[in-house]
Amino acid sequence: MTDIFREVEEEVRRERLEKLWKEYGDYIIAVVAVIVIAVAGFEFWQRYETSKAAEASAEYNAAIQLAESDPAAAEKKFEYLAQHAPEGYATLSKFLEADTLLILGQRDKARSLYESLGSVDQNLISGAARIRAAWSVEDFAPRATIEGLVKPLMANDSQWRFLAREVLAYADFRSGVLDQAGREYSALANDPAAPDTLRTRARSMAALIKSGGGQNFGSVPEPPKPAPGAPNTKP
Repeated sequence: MTDIFREVEEEVRRERLEKLWKEYGDYIIAVVAVIVIAVAGFEFWQRYETSKAAEASAEYNAAIQLAESDPAAAEKKFEYLAQHAPEGYATLSKFLEADTLLILGQRDKARSLYESLGSVDQNLISGAARIRAAWSVEDFAPRATIEGLVKPLMANDSQWRFLAREVLAYADFRSGVLDQAGREYSALANDPAAPDTLRTRARSMAALIKSGGGQNFGSVPEPPKPAPGAPNTKP
């Protein structure tokens, strides 16, 4: 008797499953198909991204090597990678494009690229870009311009604060504000939190200023011209 009831129960269950499959089978197949396609698409995208990253890495390294012999050609490659490579390589390529433009003497374009990199959220690249932008215009830009570039890096918890202070100290030195520049370099030289190499540079600059090396002593006058008819004594 128990076997009969079990057979009846199994038959009822089978009929219910068949009915459910007839009503919802198409939907189940569609859902499974979507899942399979999604998984396959994700795996394909991962392989595609890996392939793109490998290709960008090879082109990036080739551009770095080319920069040693042909900066103009390397700049074009960096520009292409900055526009078409995956995000990480694109950012690095943009930075090196700006560096290469500096080598080529195109300061304005280089500074524009540095500033665009420095305008993004604070990270290693943006901080380095602001420092590079400041140094790229250090020889001719007013101090206010340089200060505006490095101001976001001056916070007490910024890893770039010492380099930013060094840029400003040099801006004062170049402008002839030697007392202030000397104090800034001395403060950097005596700051135990500053990197050792930077403290060494600051110590040297402070000593130079203290010894009067930053003063403008004028130019050496040209030697007097010999009088007409005088013998030429030049070897």
